[in-house]
Amino acid sequence: MSFNVSQFDLNRRSFLASSFAGFTANVLGTTPSYGFDAKAFESKPTEFQHACMTLSYGGFPLDRALQGIKTAGFRHVAWGIKHLEANGKQVPVMAEDASVETAKALAKRCRDMGLDPIMMFSNIYPENPRGLEVLTQRIKQASAAGIGQVLTFGHTTGGNKKIWIERFKILGPIARDHGVMIVVKQHGGTTGTGEACAEIIREVNDPGVFVNYDAGNVMDYLNLDPIPDIKKCASTVRSFCIKDHRNWPKDQDCGPGFGEIDHYKLLEPVAFTGLKIPLAYENIFAPLVPRPTKVEEIDALAKRAREFMETVIAGLQQGPVIMKK
Repeated sequence: MSFNVSQFDLNRRSFLASSFAGFTANVLGTTPSYGFDAKAFESKPTEFQHACMTLSYGGFPLDRALQGIKTAGFRHVAWGIKHLEANGKQVPVMAEDASVETAKALAKRCRDMGLDPIMMFSNIYPENPRGLEVLTQRIKQASAAGIGQVLTFGHTTGGNKKIWIERFKILGPIARDHGVMIVVKQHGGTTGTGEACAEIIREVNDPGVFVNYDAGNVMDYLNLDPIPDIKKCASTVRSFCIKDHRNWPKDQDCGPGFGEIDHYKLLEPVAFTGLKIPLAYENIFAPLVPRPTKVEEIDALAKRAREFMETVIAGLQQGPVIMKK
């Protein structure tokens, strides 16, 4: 497969420009904030980009993960976190101190297989003492790889809002200068909801930092229904970590469609934004039953998850959804 670097860079910057568009007032109507204007975009369907995370294949070599993701029908991939390689060692997909040349080489490896990498884990909390240093390097890696989004999140039992805002105000311009976006998802603690993450993003007020929505984590860590929550932050959402959750008969994360979250209602607030929004499939597994031991079974679950979400989106985008009052 041939790869035209200049054309890809143009496409990536076009994607980022569309994501940064819509300098509007925030939902509180008090200060200006980067988001999308629902009225301006309501007739333009969102282009959801289905990207399977390599995370579900962590017990197998990275090459086999990429092969499986391609076999499952994905055209995009998200990097994270480690893989059990043939030598029996757990090896990071991309070490935090890896060179930009290493990131560029892995991206080429993915694209040569027909997979476009569009998101990568930062593997560090923003408030970590090394958070600023590592996230800056992650931005540089992502830029070299042609990856549009770097994913980060807070500690499950805390989250220093003041430090987050200070650091994101520094990181936002760095991300934009490199054609990259930092996205922040819910992970329990004080940043366990989309609403809480959006408050930080609105205060930072930089188009290099937006929200990633993880409905499974909202339900898992805080035992809250994510549907009312996403309505409070939808204008700041630029990607999703796709993960479902069950509270019964066992408290457990699972793949989309296996849990209790209504994905039609979850995506409805962002179904007509006119933007490109990555869907990073973080959990594809069935609840209650043991995790697969055969890699082919993971391939099948990845395919099932993609087909389920594509069915949901196809239904939503038949026309604007009219919510009953």
